[in-house]
Amino acid sequence: MSAEAALPSPAPTPAPTPALRTRLLVAMLGPMVGVAIVLGVIGALIVTDAVRRANDRVLGGALGAIAETVEAERGEVTLDLPAAALGMLENPQRDAVFYRVAVGTKTLTGDPGLPPARPPALDTGDATGAPSYRFATFRGRAIRIAELHRHLPGIAAPISVQIAETLDHRRALGRRLILALVLGEALLIGLAVLLLRPALGWSLRPLARLREAVARRSRRAAPDLSPLDAGPLPRELMPLSRAFDSLLERLDTATAGMRRFTADASHQMRTPLSTLKVQLALARRGDPDALREIADAADRLEHLMTQLLALARAEEAGVEPEREQVDLHEVAVAVINRRIGQAIAGRVELQLDAPDEPVRVWAHRTLVFEMLSNLVDNAIRYGGSGGEVEIAITQEGALSVTDRGPGLAEADMAQLGQRFVRFQPGSGPGGSGLGFAIVRSAAQRVGATIHVEAMAPGLRVTIAFAAPIEVMPQARSA
Repeated sequence: MSAEAALPSPAPTPAPTPALRTRLLVAMLGPMVGVAIVLGVIGALIVTDAVRRANDRVLGGALGAIAETVEAERGEVTLDLPAAALGMLENPQRDAVFYRVAVGTKTLTGDPGLPPARPPALDTGDATGAPSYRFATFRGRAIRIAELHRHLPGIAAPISVQIAETLDHRRALGRRLILALVLGEALLIGLAVLLLRPALGWSLRPLARLREAVARRSRRAAPDLSPLDAGPLPRELMPLSRAFDSLLERLDTATAGMRRFTADASHQMRTPLSTLKVQLALARRGDPDALREIADAADRLEHLMTQLLALARAEEAGVEPEREQVDLHEVAVAVINRRIGQAIAGRVELQLDAPDEPVRVWAHRTLVFEMLSNLVDNAIRYGGSGGEVEIAITQEGALSVTDRGPGLAEADMAQLGQRFVRFQPGSGPGGSGLGFAIVRSAAQRVGATIHVEAMAPGLRVTIAFAAPIEVMPQARSA
């Protein structure tokens, strides 16, 4: 394979994301433009109707002026066409004007090719002679016709009077009004864009302060995990600020735990490492006890590191451990199997007192195992050689460890659980002073409570689980 083929392909460049100000501007202008379009369509319909009505009134006035001159004399229809009637329809577009007066179907005067009037029965005009209007086509051009019917004495057939004009003036007037409407809406949208940009800048100013508060932290040499000070924030940004402060607090807790772990490890490892160096120097000189002391120091160092890691795991900040059903009997047996060699070496007898039915609690198995393992370890170390350590499980879901050692004085009870605090030595190698601290931290994480009772002699530590308890009435397998 060539060198070029072995190189990994570059990661795809993410598409640029629009700025928040641009997104907000688009989000606000989008509905505004949509509303403007809807209003423009409605306005155009209103303008068209208004233009039609206004021109129809003029057309109807001219029709009425012609109809008033229609008379009946000695059984004949006479007409005196006024010049002002057609002059009313003059306009800048010079629309063509047509008229027709007919008796029945016979044209009396005017343009006989004009579409005939509708029959009186279909006429929309009322009995008072109100005109009716309709659109039609004449000589290849669209026209608007106004017409009415009159009944004259002595004339059997109805008299129909029509007047029509082309639509150039109507269309030109409608276009001018609609154009004015569109320009007005465009002007309003343009003004809105000009006014929205500074308004959005003012609205986003708290977000800019929050961003600057975060940026100031990144410019400092030493990390600052204190809560942000971004000044007064609107309600929408308060959850973001609180979430960021919560993240800083959790990060501070985790960092403090790491610093504490590093300090504890460096402090506590200094003694066994010094012992190892001294014993190695003695071993080089031939001291027969040096190798045994080296092995003991290595065991203490290994135990110390195990306890430090267990404490760090028990005090781990962040997401709470996921609860699960934990069988206390199964955990107790696993701890006994782990500690049986230590018990045999210390000549301590381990006993288990548990119900016949499995007792399950809502907890975290690893943390329950660490708690019980450290309690048994302390009981073996401080219970005395030849003694007994009893692990008891109650039907209610409590777990206790009892030893028959010298116990603790009242003054020592107050210090129980403090880190690196050691009491009188027991039969085994010295502890690290972290066992009960691990138990206390793990109990807090699983919601359990710890009760310490002096037995005189001996000591009993009971862990009561606060989570719901489930007792399963089934036979336990061997």
